[in-house]
Amino acid sequence: MRPGVAAARGSTGAAGEERALTSVAAGERYEEPAELPRLWHVTLSVSGEEAPLGEVRRALEQLAHDHPFLLTSRYAVDHAEIRYWEEARDLHDAAAVALRLWGEHRRTSRLPPWEIVGLEVIDRETYHQRIAEGYGPRPASPVGVHPF
Repeated sequence: MRPGVAAARGSTGAAGEERALTSVAAGERYEEPAELPRLWHVTLSVSGEEAPLGEVRRALEQLAHDHPFLLTSRYAVDHAEIRYWEEARDLHDAAAVALRLWGEHRRTSRLPPWEIVGLEVIDRETYHQRIAEGYGPRPASPVGVHPF
């Protein structure tokens, strides 16, 4: 048998069947995967027909309760904006999660039947660079659900 390879007999296969198990040979080093998750700042904008302001607030509070990763939500009778940090491998993954958020939680949080009208996904470095230069979104303070 070659170095770094062991045989396991009769594990889940047929009787007498051998299965090769690979292990790291002595002296080899473990390397981190090339693409580790990164943080992405997401701003999701939704709008639609008017809904009672109290119901919009309650729905956004429920969404924030169910998903505490939400930083802040701003709302009016016909639109809302949700901002949060998403951990994802790349922008495509972060955007895909963001685009599903409203629809997947519409029923459980009783969100208005609004459509997504805007999405911005930027990496952490870009977010902090914008803040430092004074033209990015203000930091989410106070955190929570607030009217526009």
